Amino acid sequence: MFERFIKIVGDDFSKVQKVKVMVIGVGGVGGYVVEALVRSGIEDIVIIDFDRVELSNKNRQIIALDSTIGMDKVDCFEMRIKDINPKCSVVKKKMFLGEDNIDIISLERPDYVIDCCDTVKTKKAIIKKCLEENIKFISSMGTGNKLDPSLLEITDIRKTINDPLARIMRNWVKKEHINNKILVLSSREVPIKPKDGKVGSTSFVPASAGLLIASYVIRDILGKK
Repeated sequence: MFERFIKIVGDDFSKVQKVKVMVIGVGGVGGYVVEALVRSGIEDIVIIDFDRVELSNKNRQIIALDSTIGMDKVDCFEMRIKDINPKCSVVKKKMFLGEDNIDIISLERPDYVIDCCDTVKTKKAIIKKCLEENIKFISSMGTGNKLDPSLLEITDIRKTINDPLARIMRNWVKKEHINNKILVLSSREVPIKPKDGKVGSTSFVPASAGLLIASYVIRDILGKK
């Protein structure tokens, strides 16, 4: 099933198969991360999410269908992953990741952690834990209220602009005197402000963000980034 991809990467494909990835939050961004990684040959994946599929997810989440409404997202993705590649090992954790249970990262010991959650405290805890454990990671910043996927980029948190969530994280990194490189997915687009003040989303910006993250991880594994 990976013949077309192997034409591009050759024998290095075996490197991809050996890597273990943890994806925290499998919604709009995280769902596409999982999708692309599994379709690229990742055979060891941990998915963490406490939420269920809701009707409002259908505009942007790859797992959200009429047939999955009300189901646990991790259950949906386990089935989807196995339907793509039955050989893929899936560890699913239906849980809200926070400071009190962040050691799940240490216990699972992934090679890569992809943070696609929405909670600032959790993002901070993930970054701290990954730095402590010397685990590679990418943290997704905000994709809500954005319309142009061409302005997405993976960069150090200190270089982000026009991203309210990234601003919070940037200030925290400075306050904590963290000197390490903090790799994030962020958009340089000035956020659109909906009239009702609530966060809007598209089908293509979160998806593009997830695919960009997956691409970065695969290229990093292959030594081609």
